[in-house]
Amino acid sequence: MTAPRNETATDVDSVRVDLGARGYDILVGAGLLAAAGHYIRPLLRHPRVVVITDSNVAPLYLAAVETALGEADIECTAITLPAGEQTKDFAHLEALAEDLLAGKVGRDTTLVALGGGVIGDLAGFAAAITMRGMDFVQIPTTLLAQVDSAVGGKTGINTRHGKNLVGAFHQPRLVLSDIATLDTLPERELVAGYAEVVKYGLIRDAAFFRWLETNGLRLCGGDTEARRHAVAACCAAKAAIVAEDEREAGRRALLNLGHTFGHALEAQSGFGDTLLHGEAVAIGMVLAFELSARLGLCRPADTERVRRHLSEVGLPVGLRGPADRSWSADGLLVHMARDKKVLGGKLGLVLVRGIGEAFVTHDVDAQDMAAVLDAALGA
Repeated sequence: MTAPRNETATDVDSVRVDLGARGYDILVGAGLLAAAGHYIRPLLRHPRVVVITDSNVAPLYLAAVETALGEADIECTAITLPAGEQTKDFAHLEALAEDLLAGKVGRDTTLVALGGGVIGDLAGFAAAITMRGMDFVQIPTTLLAQVDSAVGGKTGINTRHGKNLVGAFHQPRLVLSDIATLDTLPERELVAGYAEVVKYGLIRDAAFFRWLETNGLRLCGGDTEARRHAVAACCAAKAAIVAEDEREAGRRALLNLGHTFGHALEAQSGFGDTLLHGEAVAIGMVLAFELSARLGLCRPADTERVRRHLSEVGLPVGLRGPADRSWSADGLLVHMARDKKVLGGKLGLVLVRGIGEAFVTHDVDAQDMAAVLDAALGA
């Protein structure tokens, strides 16, 4: 896609998710919101969209998106949901679907998810099931969503049994990642999202991890070029994996590094503000490295290097902060056993042979996992 002449975005990177007829572009740059209508209009079957956003993002960016869509002669209505992980549940999904149907949407209406991972996951799932399938566009406004959840078509909600256990694969038509939106992101949210950036270096790109060790603080501190480079690099890495393994039958599972532990931590903490998703993933990645070192798969020095970098940017690397006396290794293992990556009764884990050398296994003894968790809880 080319930028319009009145485009305010500069240095736009374009990454293609190659899925044949269902392929789509990820655009990364500063100022893309002002050109949203230009990029979205050619993709519409009918010039009508419903923007789904939340109470934090709407005051900041909804008017700008509505203006950009209006300039492209696109009819636009908006639905604003409560902000927070608690919104990603059956109750809010049902309410959203009812609001869409009450608004007389058709199969040719396109949904636009304007917000972070919660809005992207919920709106994407609503798009997958409403009218038996509607088109949708992702406009992610958080670092976590821009580098991970907005790309690849995973949509879903949480239940009391665990995170993202109900959902569907439903690819967007376009992802517009305006890195200028990161300037208004609360520092804690930004840093939490950075954990997903680090993940890409740890699973398959040691050189990118070395770049982050040098530039991570600049990225978190607001450097536009560092942010654009990192977001585009992460999207390119994920696009390549998704094109090869859209439904996580193989290599895509590598993207779950730290997530099996992390999802259990989120469930134990009640999916609230005690532990944000990215914070849980950061702790989970450290635990994955600690387990790998315990099994003799990687050097303890690799674990320390990961812990040091995550800690340097302000991410939690242990359980002393979020955990209370009710937490136990056995309790966390119960949550992990409910993970959607359990196959044939065996839990799938992403472990490492070193930085940039991740692999998937279903052969880890529960006693080894419990030992690592016990050590973390007692630290």
